[in-house]
Amino acid sequence: MTSLHPLIGSGYKGNPNHTGGKLSCHCKDAPVEITLSSDVAFNHACGCSKCWKPANALFSVVGVVSREKLAVTANPSKLDIVDRSASIQRNACKDCGVHLFGRIEVDHPFKGLDFVHTELSQGAGKDGWQEPQFAGFVSSIIEQGFNPDKMPEVRSEFKRAGLESYDCLSPALMDLIAVFTAKKAGTFKSKV
Repeated sequence: MTSLHPLIGSGYKGNPNHTGGKLSCHCKDAPVEITLSSDVAFNHACGCSKCWKPANALFSVVGVVSREKLAVTANPSKLDIVDRSASIQRNACKDCGVHLFGRIEVDHPFKGLDFVHTELSQGAGKDGWQEPQFAGFVSSIIEQGFNPDKMPEVRSEFKRAGLESYDCLSPALMDLIAVFTAKKAGTFKSKV
């Protein structure tokens, strides 16, 4: 079986005091660089077909930072949005194809958060980012051609790595989406 992701099952542990760092695309010359001034939250393995994945990986690992904590610090002219019709505007390097960040510009529960791949860290900043917390959209790999008969093996591998696997997002994130939707509909009650 192809690797879930190089971080999954590797024993990687983040540092709760991590304060951010630089992420770079894969270009050898003039790479696009973004700088994060905080650690990520909700870092997770994602099986959706839209997220950038490293070679031979079934899943991406993606976390979020507040929009104001992300700055493009080198070669912004090389960035292009992959799919302008998507809710998450994934900004990728035009040359190497690596996604540097995804930004939401429409009315959405996660507007104000940018999606990033901390594995793109270089040098001393490579270690310390929050480790993956769960796996989301796990069944979506079937839509990309993965053999459904092997899904129990995928879920077992996540379990061995200490991660719960979901076919949506984690319960905490699904609750945030539900609160956003209820507030928008005027049905949200903060106290029972």
